[in-house]
Amino acid sequence: MHSFVWHPYTQMKDWKKFDIITEGRGMWLHDTHGNALMDGVASMWCNVWGHSNKELIKTIKKQAEKLQHSSLFNLTNDKAEDLAEKLVKLAPEMYRVFYSDDGSTAMEISAKMALQYWSNMGEKKTKFVSLENGYHGDTIGAMSLGYVPLFFSKFKSSLFPVLRTPSPNRYRIPKGYSFEDYQEFCLERIEQVFSKNDNIAAFVMESGAQIAGGVIIYPNGFQKKISKICKRHNVLFILDEIATGFGRLGSMIEYKNQESIPDIVSFGKMLSGGYLPLAATLASKKIYDSFLGEYKDMKHFFHGHTFTGNPLACATALTNISLYEKYNLISKIKKRASQMESRIKEISNMDLVGDVRHTGMLMGIELVSNKKTKTPISPKKRFPQKIFVEAKKHGIYQRTLGHIVMVIPPLAISEKELDFLLDGTITTIKNVSSQM
Repeated sequence: MHSFVWHPYTQMKDWKKFDIITEGRGMWLHDTHGNALMDGVASMWCNVWGHSNKELIKTIKKQAEKLQHSSLFNLTNDKAEDLAEKLVKLAPEMYRVFYSDDGSTAMEISAKMALQYWSNMGEKKTKFVSLENGYHGDTIGAMSLGYVPLFFSKFKSSLFPVLRTPSPNRYRIPKGYSFEDYQEFCLERIEQVFSKNDNIAAFVMESGAQIAGGVIIYPNGFQKKISKICKRHNVLFILDEIATGFGRLGSMIEYKNQESIPDIVSFGKMLSGGYLPLAATLASKKIYDSFLGEYKDMKHFFHGHTFTGNPLACATALTNISLYEKYNLISKIKKRASQMESRIKEISNMDLVGDVRHTGMLMGIELVSNKKTKTPISPKKRFPQKIFVEAKKHGIYQRTLGHIVMVIPPLAISEKELDFLLDGTITTIKNVSSQM
């Protein structure tokens, strides 16, 4: 079959064909040839319960028979209302919910919300500050906020300027610093940027950890200290929990775990269990109230999406959240996280492994060509493709981010299935290492 599909982040010249997935059951994807692949990246980090979950499917069918889509422009629907109420109860000190379709758009909303907030307040604050190697999506605004050079350097001339401060990467500390000293340096840089610029609208960061930028897990208290710096300087604090919220790092609401209340926060990926496109940007009462006024004042939020608050997706999200409680998922995630942690030493001892970073159900294995110099594996080695092809031999669907192997399984994975995934990942790295 000839394919007309252009695949994301893929050098199409390298691939003559792609496996066609026709069915998903539990943690497994099945192709047209009857082969089974474990979904080792949770279908790009969004799958919670595995595929074909009966309770989620039942909800989708039931809602599809009743209302498939209805606009939120001057109307509402019961599922959007119910989910918003649920999210506000889950997320401390949040007050209103603005829906969108995916993480990138949710972060665009966060940025526009912050800019219009200051405009509504009569202040000229138009600049953003974010952490180096942060990732917030692939649209122009999201790329500007989270600039990962490996992904976005070709678009740099079209992005709006954002001030960036260092991220506390334990594996790559500049010479002359202890990790504790470097954390303080990172925080001091934020203070300096705020002090030198009186037009900072917001500081933007992923909550708990940077994922696409290399799996950089923040040290204890780092995010909390940033939130305090923002409050001191009257800068809005925007958090991105698209990939880190809803259990990925071991907590339902990661900013609650980090003790850092934002002004604006976005959720996505696992919000609907990974079954339908849905994202939500939540704002505090202070933010929301600034948009209230007479129509002639033009203070209302100038943003909207066709499928905002889609009832199919919202109904699915409501069931998904109820299943977290029903099956005590967060507690089970902590057990699986300990299981992943128990394999770190074994993984670290392999030849090409420079560093293993792990928290919750997130693991990044950084492979280097030289452990002493920490030199990343060159793109010339076509490493991502080699890992994918080798992992397939061991029954795993695996994707890398450059030279970093990501282990991000569906959250409800069983002990036995997680061992299968970790065993296969270790064998894959060993076999690819012998080919390098």
